[in-house]
Amino acid sequence: MVPTLFFYQLGLVALVWFFLMLYWLWPNDSAARRQPIVPSKPPRRQRSSEPKPFAGLTHRPLGALCEPEAVETAPAPPLRPDPMPPTHRRPRTVDTSTHFCPHTDCDYRGWLGLGNLRANGHPNGGPWRQFHCLGCNGYFPEHHGTILHGKRVTVELLVRVLACLAEGLGMRATARVFEVDPNTVLHWLVEVADQLQTFSRYFLCDVHVRQVQLDELYTVLRAVKTVS
Repeated sequence: MVPTLFFYQLGLVALVWFFLMLYWLWPNDSAARRQPIVPSKPPRRQRSSEPKPFAGLTHRPLGALCEPEAVETAPAPPLRPDPMPPTHRRPRTVDTSTHFCPHTDCDYRGWLGLGNLRANGHPNGGPWRQFHCLGCNGYFPEHHGTILHGKRVTVELLVRVLACLAEGLGMRATARVFEVDPNTVLHWLVEVADQLQTFSRYFLCDVHVRQVQLDELYTVLRAVKTVS
């Protein structure tokens, strides 16, 4: 016969073993909290398939003549002066209606066909005439404000050089053909570009066209994008 005390001791050992196993197998909250939290990846942004408008197409033009609806009112233009009264002298045969006085202190500056200009001879035997303004008593050559002003080359040479550049011939090749310095050719090209830009801003304004070439459209969009 096995003594009863032995069964009590065996049951106590089994009970202690059961509680130890239960303690080991029970989930620990503190250990779970100590585990580092792995950051979740942000959801990948879906690209919208809707077309976006090009910002350059909404850019307003820079020219004052192309903005009739501007908020700021432009200053009033100067008053047109009275035409010069006719004289009893012999009428001049040289037409000066397409020229105006360039002097800033003259009331007739920028006005055409008011009879304030008189054509004189050719100073120093040059190809250009000298104009005399009766309003400010000033003098200026007839090619003032053009790319020919201040140059000693012939008109034919300058025109031929610019024609070669317009046809796509390089500056150095053009300089070798006409025996001109390449820096001089570059200077002429810059002056012609400034003249063309001024001409375009003055005349090509508020033009409504129905057909346009793709290369011209690309040039306009590239210029608008550069400005914006």
